[in-house]
Amino acid sequence: MIEQKANTLRDATQLIGRVLLAQAFIIAAIDKIVGYVGTAHYMAAYGVPTALLPLVIALELGVGLALLLGWHTRLAALVLALFSLVAAVIFHHQIAEPMQLVLLTSDLAFAGGLLVVSVVGGGRLSLDARKEPATSVAPK
Repeated sequence: MIEQKANTLRDATQLIGRVLLAQAFIIAAIDKIVGYVGTAHYMAAYGVPTALLPLVIALELGVGLALLLGWHTRLAALVLALFSLVAAVIFHHQIAEPMQLVLLTSDLAFAGGLLVVSVVGGGRLSLDARKEPATSVAPK
């Protein structure tokens, strides 16, 4: 009985965690679509080729949705963690500015949470759970 409640709590927590992490990337992708020109100028100001913007949008939206649904969760989380680290280094390296420091630490925190998901997986409430043996989805 206690183990069943613990499993239910773990499953719900993994799902909520995935949703909270994924929504940030999905919303960021939508924001980039809506503010495409402004985002392109922002990227160019940091020396990032604006031709990469469609790829960034596709990555944030596509991989964000994969994380949300728990489809190839470990890979999706790892890709988004690496993306967060790259974005942190490129766009938020001016840590003398307080807001840039906040954004840097936020990106690093996202990367940390995503790295945990890349190890733990999507849990039983994921599309991955349909194809993996139960023992590899939710380790004790």
